[in-house]
Amino acid sequence: MNTELFTVSQAATYLKLSERTVRRYIENGSLRASKIGNRWRIQDCDIDGFLKQTSNVSETIDEQVVFSDIQKGNDPVFDAPRLISLFSGCGGLDLGFNRAGFRNVFANDFDADAQAVYSLNLGEIDTRDIITIPEDEIPDGDILTAGFPCQPFSNAGNRKGVHDSRGMLYKECLRIIKKKMPKVVVFENVKGLLSSKYLDGRNLADVIYEDLSTIGNIGYNVKYKLVNAADYGVPQNRQRVLFVGVRKDLGITFRFPKEQSRDGLSLRNVLDVPENATDNVDWGFSPQALDMIRYIPEGGSWKDVPYEHLSPRFQKIRNDMKKYHSPNFYRRFSRDEICGTITASAQPENCGIIHPTENRRYTIREVARIQTFPDTFRFISDTPKNITAMYKVIGNAVPVNLAEVFATEIMKQVFRRGND
Repeated sequence: MNTELFTVSQAATYLKLSERTVRRYIENGSLRASKIGNRWRIQDCDIDGFLKQTSNVSETIDEQVVFSDIQKGNDPVFDAPRLISLFSGCGGLDLGFNRAGFRNVFANDFDADAQAVYSLNLGEIDTRDIITIPEDEIPDGDILTAGFPCQPFSNAGNRKGVHDSRGMLYKECLRIIKKKMPKVVVFENVKGLLSSKYLDGRNLADVIYEDLSTIGNIGYNVKYKLVNAADYGVPQNRQRVLFVGVRKDLGITFRFPKEQSRDGLSLRNVLDVPENATDNVDWGFSPQALDMIRYIPEGGSWKDVPYEHLSPRFQKIRNDMKKYHSPNFYRRFSRDEICGTITASAQPENCGIIHPTENRRYTIREVARIQTFPDTFRFISDTPKNITAMYKVIGNAVPVNLAEVFATEIMKQVFRRGND
C-alpha cells in the first residue's frame, strides 16, 4: 500500500487540532514527522499511531482552539470553526482569530515578504495571485476574512480607488464567497474606502454592502463601521472600516463590540523591549531627516524645527501653512501618548515613526509591539533590504488585539450562541 504524506495543515484538519498544536506534538516527539526541504510531512501510518496513543484527542486541543476557562465555563470542547483567510498579509488578522479559537484551513497572499513572515510564524500560505486560484482548490470554511489591498483607498496612497487594478480585487473575494458561502464574512480596509466611489458613481461601501447582502441564494446580514484600533487595546490611532456579514439563514445580525477604555494605553508600555528581543533593529533615517529630527522635542513635530534647518520644500510649506492645510509632518509622539497610524512606508512625513526620545525610527520590534504582535512573533531582519520590507508588512497588518476582540465577538455571537 502506498504511503500518503500529509502537510501540517492537512494533519491539523484530519485530527481536528490547530496547526500550532500539531507542530508542538511534532517538536516534542509525540507525532512522528520528517522534513522535506523546510516543510514538515507526516505519514498516514504515523497519524494512525498518534490516534491510537491518544484516547481522546479532543482533550489535547490547546488554548488556541478553545476559549479560556472564563469563556467556555463547563462546556465540552467543540470543533474549532474553519477560517479561510484571503489577503492574509503577514498574519496579524489570522493570529487574532486563532487566539479566539478559529482554525486556519487556507491562507493566501501574493506579497513575497508577507508570505515569508506568515509561513515563519503561522504555517503554510498559498502564494498564488488570487485571480488564478480556482474556488474548488480552496477548502470549505465557516468564516472568510479578507483585507483586500487598501492602497487604492488610502490617504497615504494615490487614492485611485476602483480605478486602480487592486481596487477591484474585492470582487475576487465575492467569487470565492459565492462558491463557499461561509457562515460569516469579514472585510477590513482603510477609512478612505468610505469616501471612494464605484465605477457607476455609487459609494463603494454601499456597493460592497449590497453585494454581500444579495450574494448567492441566501445573502448576508451585513453591518459595517469605522472603528479605531485604540478603542480595542492597541496603542495607536488607527481607523479602519470593518464589514461583518452573517449568513441570513442563521437569523443573526452582528453587534459590534463595545469600545474599551484607553486608560493606561500609551507608548510607554510598549517601548520597554527586552534586551534579548529578536528583530530589535531599525532602518536608519537619511542625513536630511536626521538634521530635522534633532530639533523636534518629545511630543513635537516639524513645526518645532528652526526655519533655516528646513529643506526648501518644507520652507515653502511653512511659508503658506493655510494653503497646505497645516500638515503635521515629522510627528514625535510622547511616551505618554498613543502612536499615530503606523504605515507601510514608515516615513516620518506620513506616520508617527520617530522614537520619542532617541533620534531614530522605531525598531522592527517596537513597531510590531505598537501593532500588538507578541515578542514571540518573528520577522526577517538579516539584511538592509529585509529590514525595510518588515516595516512594510507590519504597517500593512491588522493589529492583533483588534482582530482578537472582533473574532471573540463573532465566536460568541455566531458559533457559540446559546452556549453561554
